[in-house]
Amino acid sequence: MKLLKWIIILLSFSVYGFMTYDGCRGLMVGDYLRPQSGEYAGQLGPWADYVSAIGINPESQYMKWAFILWGSIGLFIMVSFAMKVRDSAKALLIISAITLWYATIGTATCSLIIILLSIYMFFAKKQANNTST
Repeated sequence: MKLLKWIIILLSFSVYGFMTYDGCRGLMVGDYLRPQSGEYAGQLGPWADYVSAIGINPESQYMKWAFILWGSIGLFIMVSFAMKVRDSAKALLIISAITLWYATIGTATCSLIIILLSIYMFFAKKQANNTST
C-alpha cells in the first residue's frame, strides 16, 4: 500500500509540477517548453488544439496563468494526499480525471493515476472495514 501511494505521489508531482513549471516558464521566458528536434519540433502538444477549439489562445497569458493555477492546485491536493488529509484521494482522483485533456503525456499519466488511485482507495476502504469489524 505504501509503495502504491508513493507511485501515485510521484506521478502526480510529475504532471502538476510540470504544468506549474511550464506555466511559470511561459510567463518568464515568453514561451512553453517545446521539442527542439524531431517530428514535433517547435510545436505545442495536442492540448493546444483542445483549448483553441473552445476559443482560448494556448499561448496567451491567460492560459499560462491557468497552467500555474491548475498545477498548483494539483500539487496542493497531492501534498494533502501524502499527508493523509481526509477525502484527498477523492480530490486527487477528480482533478486527475479533469486533467485528462492535457494530452498526450498528461493524459497517459493521469489515466495511470486514476487507475492506481482506484486500486488504492479500494484497498484502503477494505482495510478500514476489516479494522472496524
